[in-house]
Amino acid sequence: MKLAGMTASVAGRYASDKVHSVFASQEKVVLRKKDSYTKMAGDIADTLGELKGAVMKIGQIASQTQDFLPKEFSDALQKLQKDAPPVEFETIKNQVETQLKGEIATLYKSFDIEPYASASIGQVHRAVLHDGTEVVVKVQYPGVEESCDSDLKQLKLTLKLGGLLKMPKSSVDALFLEIKERLHEELDYVNEAKNLVNFREFHKDQPKIIVPKVVDELSTRKVLTLVFEDGDHAAELESAGYEQDVIDDIGHGLFDMLARQLFVFNQIHGDPHPGNFAFRKDGSVVIYDFGCVKMLKPEIVEAYRDAINSSLKEDYQSLDSAMLKLGARVRSKPTPGKEYYAVWRDIFFEPFLSSDKYDFGKADLHTKAAKQTPLFFKHIEYFKPPVDSLYIDRMIGGQYWIMKNLGVKADFSPMLSEFL
Repeated sequence: MKLAGMTASVAGRYASDKVHSVFASQEKVVLRKKDSYTKMAGDIADTLGELKGAVMKIGQIASQTQDFLPKEFSDALQKLQKDAPPVEFETIKNQVETQLKGEIATLYKSFDIEPYASASIGQVHRAVLHDGTEVVVKVQYPGVEESCDSDLKQLKLTLKLGGLLKMPKSSVDALFLEIKERLHEELDYVNEAKNLVNFREFHKDQPKIIVPKVVDELSTRKVLTLVFEDGDHAAELESAGYEQDVIDDIGHGLFDMLARQLFVFNQIHGDPHPGNFAFRKDGSVVIYDFGCVKMLKPEIVEAYRDAINSSLKEDYQSLDSAMLKLGARVRSKPTPGKEYYAVWRDIFFEPFLSSDKYDFGKADLHTKAAKQTPLFFKHIEYFKPPVDSLYIDRMIGGQYWIMKNLGVKADFSPMLSEFL
């Protein structure tokens, strides 16, 4: 009912704007649209944050991209990246006891009532096992899985009726199908446990990449118990006294992890939310939440590698071919041309175009990209959402923001060359 009300409000505002635009000057149309988008975005962000579940997760994903939503929406949805309001403990307790078929006091030596973290589809609590092992217990909110498909369908309708999706229906359907498939995987904690085991094995020779261990006997499809791995979050490093060389070491660890997962493992941690990483003063990186893992087709990884190589060499004909292989370009359209690609290449590859250390703390790639929005929309019919590489883009974008927030200073060019 809340989603339907939100949809009606957004659709009504959009229809009203359409009517007013017939009689108003261009300047007034632009100002009215900006004001309307801001109000729409506020309504949507508030509703999604309150409802949690699949639609809040979509809001988090959308906030990390400007590819298919107006800037006002990306800005408003940023608040969904922060911890969600917690669910009352009685609800969590009932879910744990139902899933694990026992009383919480019997299952655990102790179990914190206050949540350690709360998110879109579940809540995390600290606990202690009877042998003294400190753990965290991830508990899925009741009803989230059952409402996933209908919530996504309603959200897609909202964006469509609000005139917010500037792409063909086939592209919208493919995009939402990809997100729905990843969400269903994320809602299955048995699947997440398998991901944790696989990534622990993959990173076993990298002692500074830490993946929590699963406690199998206290884990089900909707409850996941993990050995607690402590660390400082990105916003805490300055107050915790991290030196610049340690921060730079952490940056190297993050980049190496990203590249190895992408180019060697062909599986990536697809949820680069800052809350899913923690750090230690020895340069270690702790990775949480392996619900969203994207298994990549070898041909997509190869096409991504080709796109990076072509960009670095300024070979824009080869870059266009790689974009076609990635499914990011509309085959029936001609190439947008060297000048178009050169603009984006000079922005996105700036950290790799010099042998000097790049200061991510001062990075403004996002601002430079935002200024090219008119250029993007001018050529929008040439492109479509690259469904198969959507989560690669999301991972790289998320890592950029983490590097920026940490204030990493590093030259990653030699590391990148190894993987290319």
